Amino acid sequence: MNHEILFRDLGDRRFRFALTGARGGFSRTLLAQIRAIPRLQPAVLCDLDPDGVLALLAELGFPADAARICDTPDAACDAAASGQIVVLRDQSLLGTVPHDILVEATGQPEAGARMALEAIRRGAHVAMVSKEVDSVVGPHLNRLACERGVVYTTADGDQPSNLIGLVTWARLLGFEVVAAGKSSEYDFVFDHATGAVTCAELQGEAPTLADLWMLGEDVGATLARRSAALADLPQSATPDYCEMNVVANSTGLLPSRPELSYPLCRITELADVFIPREEGGILDRTGVVDVFNCLRRPEEVSFGGGVFVVVRAGDRPVWEMLRGKGHLVSRNGRYACLFLPYHWMGLETPVSLLSAAGHGRASGSDTQRVHAVMVARTERDFRAGEMLEMGGHHHIMTDCTPLLLPAAEAEGLAPFYLAANKPLLVDVPRGTLIREEMVDLEGSLLQSLRREVTLPAAG
Repeated sequence: MNHEILFRDLGDRRFRFALTGARGGFSRTLLAQIRAIPRLQPAVLCDLDPDGVLALLAELGFPADAARICDTPDAACDAAASGQIVVLRDQSLLGTVPHDILVEATGQPEAGARMALEAIRRGAHVAMVSKEVDSVVGPHLNRLACERGVVYTTADGDQPSNLIGLVTWARLLGFEVVAAGKSSEYDFVFDHATGAVTCAELQGEAPTLADLWMLGEDVGATLARRSAALADLPQSATPDYCEMNVVANSTGLLPSRPELSYPLCRITELADVFIPREEGGILDRTGVVDVFNCLRRPEEVSFGGGVFVVVRAGDRPVWEMLRGKGHLVSRNGRYACLFLPYHWMGLETPVSLLSAAGHGRASGSDTQRVHAVMVARTERDFRAGEMLEMGGHHHIMTDCTPLLLPAAEAEGLAPFYLAANKPLLVDVPRGTLIREEMVDLEGSLLQSLRREVTLPAAG
């Protein structure tokens, strides 16, 4: 695809965007890149730390007078009229500054949903970066956006949108998608000389991995032994479940299993791992989303939190020719893996903004349905009145484990980020899947959207 031709018809048109969660890491990547893209202009930036936003803009090289903190509608209108970027703490003022599209990046489920809903109501497109919102009410916000004639979309640069793009590209070419997924955030880097494994800032000793470096004939057994060798290191992460929920709702692919698989495998093994169990892989069904932990040596390239699809191979001579060119084809010749070993966050997002604002076209799915639900299982006894606290960099829910279920198996269960930061109405024993009636959802916009917006049945 020639992207310059794709957007040539926009000519010199310029599009203004609002950005919430403007002090965050994603927002920095977007603001850094749009300085090189005259078609996109930041109109209003909203964050609980407006002074921090000004400091960020200065770090990125924006002129000292490029932005102004505003506390009132009149001040915001005045700053916008003078050509300045409006910086807000109060999200209710977002609508006072004209913009074509909202980039919602707070990561806060209730607040993010409210800002997206208000943007749709005032006729602005929405690029949803907050997967916490998207996993709960993405289909509902998408439905409302379609009714209003605006676009609601995932944002390129984050794994869900990148994976949706890869899945739909494969389908357009006629491939059957057997599995689609991503690597977890950090690689497991094995030093053969020392037997040490590093994962981000964590380190463990696993000298037995040297004997498990090759996948072997019994794939399941090798993967189980690798996982056991690294039992002291965390091998799953809450955001992965959320991202795969978004992909499932946008593509119709279902979770491979409630606790995603997380095999410790090398990039070169993907086409032998994510295939049916009866053919030597780990899947009990096909057409699924899943996650793996990338195992590599220090000198090998990272998967970079990237995305992949495994497709069913057709004509044997074609795929043997491609194997000869170095492409990832399974040992039995029946499957192949295609992958994008990166996600550049906001550096890639301008394509989604131009697509939505300029062409009225989503980067993700324009027909989202609830195909899967991310739910929470308690890991201790909870008492009535306790808060299901969400926090940390990965927005985990303390003492709760995420699971990803097909929607048909999640009837009455509370979506993970619907329950987050809500008090319990009843005592909840350890090992319980949290249900909606167990949580105080009074005043929850997320719940209102789920109840009031009618969606077509998932096909």
